[in-house]
Amino acid sequence: MAEEKKTVKKSAPIRFLGTGRRKKAIARVFLIPNGKGKIEINKTDINEYFPLETLKLVLRQPLVLTNTLDKYDIKVNVYGGGLTGQAGAICHGIARALVHADETFKAPLKSAGLLTRDARMKERKKYGLKKARKAPQFSKR
Repeated sequence: MAEEKKTVKKSAPIRFLGTGRRKKAIARVFLIPNGKGKIEINKTDINEYFPLETLKLVLRQPLVLTNTLDKYDIKVNVYGGGLTGQAGAICHGIARALVHADETFKAPLKSAGLLTRDARMKERKKYGLKKARKAPQFSKR
């Protein structure tokens, strides 16, 4: 008699995904429950990735608002834009992931304006102009 192999499905660890955008930056945020509050951005620590303290405050806003600063580990993949845009994108992604984790967070995050995508983008350059709005110097003659 041949022995039957039993396949055991490994369940993936519980993670909550949130995608955040700001200017040209796009961030994929993974919230891992039962964590210690460790934030990892592009496989580097938050303190190495963001040199300015204000950027760290910006991306921790949704966690402080919902009192979940040390309840989740956060892993982020972010690309595009500059550091400020990336911090805004991560903040937006964390807020969206928190809503996936717990629906009761939606009201305070929405009232703080953290779930709204900031639609301000760089304006395109127009022909005949030097930049989006800057015209060449006017001369009468």
